[in-house]
Amino acid sequence: MNSAGKDPPISRSALKGAVRQILLYKDTEAAIEELLLLPPRHVINPLFAFIQSGDPRLKWPAVRCFGAVASTLANQDMESSRQVMRRLMWSLNDESGGIGWGSAEAMGESLARNEALAAEYLPILLSYAREDGNFLEHEFLQRGLLWGIGRAAERYPEPVRAEIPHLLAYLDSPDAGVRGLAARLMGLLQVREACVRLHGLAQDPLEMPPDFKEEHGKCRVKDLALEALANIPCP
Repeated sequence: MNSAGKDPPISRSALKGAVRQILLYKDTEAAIEELLLLPPRHVINPLFAFIQSGDPRLKWPAVRCFGAVASTLANQDMESSRQVMRRLMWSLNDESGGIGWGSAEAMGESLARNEALAAEYLPILLSYAREDGNFLEHEFLQRGLLWGIGRAAERYPEPVRAEIPHLLAYLDSPDAGVRGLAARLMGLLQVREACVRLHGLAQDPLEMPPDFKEEHGKCRVKDLALEALANIPCP
């Protein structure tokens, strides 16, 4: 302890290391509870780094915790949470010079957890799926986008349903991960117009990318397509 009887402030590197240990060795709900004991503005920065991780054991807890922390921050200080959302958006912008790994997933998780954030930023998240909007051309980013939209759709299905004409096209993607996550989204929204294509994808043996396989426990595109068909009253 210092002379004032308080512990010295933790350094950024020490905080990042502590957050990493929490993400790796706590279950997600316990990790969220522990991280929410810390000031959201401090925790959000290391979480930005970890949502980009290539290790799904680190990425997905970071995405979930990011959403919880961003939601708490929005409840405390909406303008600060807007800065967080703008930072995610900037990382998805070609001009940022980065790639934006994990950003669409973190945005979707944040919106699913906070109605005020969703009111402002769900239209922007959906715009990334539209060729007449802020279309993401990179298939790796499209995977994250479809996951993020699906997460938001679990809480706010109607605004997402309005985008079905744009989302259906992802079922025909050359990328197996995009096809699988699009199939999952069609099931969440119970899109009957997708039935014919989903029956085709139910024969698709290609495996999902390792990071999304880890999150959903589904190994192949066909698994997600069959799961979607079970949720849709197809004719």
